Amino acid sequence: MSSARRKLKTVTGVSGSPGVYGAAIDPARSTLDDALRIAKVAEDNKIGALFAADLLSFGAQGAIGAQEPLLYLAALSAVARHVGLIATVTTTFHHPYNLARLFGTLDHISNGRAAWNAVTSSLGEENYGPGELPAPEARYARAAEVLAVTDALFDSWLPGALRPDGAGGAVLDESLVRPIDHVGEYFSVRGPLNIPTLPQRRPVQFQAGQSAGGIELGARFAEVVFTSLPTLEDAVTYTKTVRTRAAELGRADGLPLIMSSFDATYGATEAEARRLVREAAEATDFEAGRLRLADMLGGGVDLTDLPLDRPLPESLLPELDSVHRRRGRVEIFTRLAATGATLRELIVAAKDTGHWAAAGTPEQLADAIEERYRAGVLDVIILGGITDPRTGDFVLNGLLPELRHRGLVDSDYLGETYRDNLELPPLPPVGHAAGQ
Repeated sequence: MSSARRKLKTVTGVSGSPGVYGAAIDPARSTLDDALRIAKVAEDNKIGALFAADLLSFGAQGAIGAQEPLLYLAALSAVARHVGLIATVTTTFHHPYNLARLFGTLDHISNGRAAWNAVTSSLGEENYGPGELPAPEARYARAAEVLAVTDALFDSWLPGALRPDGAGGAVLDESLVRPIDHVGEYFSVRGPLNIPTLPQRRPVQFQAGQSAGGIELGARFAEVVFTSLPTLEDAVTYTKTVRTRAAELGRADGLPLIMSSFDATYGATEAEARRLVREAAEATDFEAGRLRLADMLGGGVDLTDLPLDRPLPESLLPELDSVHRRRGRVEIFTRLAATGATLRELIVAAKDTGHWAAAGTPEQLADAIEERYRAGVLDVIILGGITDPRTGDFVLNGLLPELRHRGLVDSDYLGETYRDNLELPPLPPVGHAAGQ
């Protein structure tokens, strides 16, 4: 299925912000309050899904941390009846049988709206020790086995295993529930899964990571890949690479879909948007920014005493293969540094952490989105800030109506499950190898 035959799908973020813990000091409020408001706004405006990020360390990347995504989204599933529920959960620190049970349960209680954003994690190893964070190659090898095992567990219930008994109950045919008998490098899992067939059969598989290992994993397993693609050229190159590899692996045409965040600065006029961008750059905390940029470069670079208005010395730029954390992000910033961008410019760019950033009126931002959509390199877009009064007004009363006026975004939910609403191609028949 080509992206030209599928409208652009929308997602908004929920959880992940340390601001939610402000409610913890008020006994009359819950830390779920903000998320409940986001879920209601999202569903009222027919936004396709809620995306819950995750952080595994205290103080990670300047934040307290994140609410645990699966529990958070399970709570929201009873309030939001149509939106998809995308939980970010690592493959590095979890066992596949537990993951299959957790996501299987979320899919059941939400009537088929669960999605799993699988990541290999670039932090948190101090809490799951002993030992250092494994090299990216080892993390991706483990991730591939985790995803293969969970897919096999989801498919361990064959069609007809559980059927109505005609009296409001169900009849189980145990001969159609089969062990998977997996023995691999990282896990031994006999199975079968002890949760009946999921409403979607499998949760929608998202995957984040765009290093070589991430591309291979996404091409093999992902139905949607979450990417950091700051330019259209980056998006074209990445999309061609991951879909070519997916086709070689026998995946359905048009998979994986491409999801991008969109760090937008909105203005009632182009001049206002430019002014806001300029003011944000001028307000940058450059000392904190040095630390953020160092993190974007893999964490092993000392930028403390370097002049702001000169390019980074080439000798400071890390070799990609030497970096164990977030290689895709490191590649973006080393490439930008190699163009001669000054330290000041790099620090300002790092505020968007390598994601796609744009500024303008809602119509101009719709132009930028439409360009990528028409180029076939954007299938799902994350729209942030919907509960901020100013940004939310621009998104909900400006950008979204404009995209719908152009026929780019669905005006309503298309089906009962998140798979339906994403218009994904059918899953391969039960019994096919995982990742096919």
